[in-house]
Amino acid sequence: MFSTLNIRPIISKVKKIIKTIRLSRFGTINSMESVSNEHFEKLINESMDELPQEYIEGLNNVVIIYEDEPTPAQRQQLKLRCNQSLFGLYEGIPRTKRGAGYMFVVPDKITIFKKPMEQYVSSLPELKEQVKRTLWHEIAHHYGLDHDRIHHLESKDKPDPKNSWR
Repeated sequence: MFSTLNIRPIISKVKKIIKTIRLSRFGTINSMESVSNEHFEKLINESMDELPQEYIEGLNNVVIIYEDEPTPAQRQQLKLRCNQSLFGLYEGIPRTKRGAGYMFVVPDKITIFKKPMEQYVSSLPELKEQVKRTLWHEIAHHYGLDHDRIHHLESKDKPDPKNSWR
């Protein structure tokens, strides 16, 4: 008969294998160790300082928070499958949709999700870059950009290998 002490190492190995399988669905198995909440908040603040300030200063009635992971209700609302992840979420009324009656409303909310990012990246510099990209993406939603427009703008920032000098 197995004792509890003999089974624990096996359970630990199985959990690591399951984590590796889950992470491979995100496109990487090189996840980094978790950073403290204080350090993650610092990364958000540093990223905000590095984004174009005219867009940061124009954030009207918006709160930016972070959570470990999306809630089940958020995942369901977005119709995310179990193998899909979410780095950030904008919830609110984009500036382009606000009319004359836009007053006395609760703030829009941008949520940055810590654990999915930690599972996706393999280093602290990569985490900071992902935080910055996610913030930019969610702030773009606040300004009324849809995913097609955001992806178009993001692709313009990437060098085209066909036109690069060698």
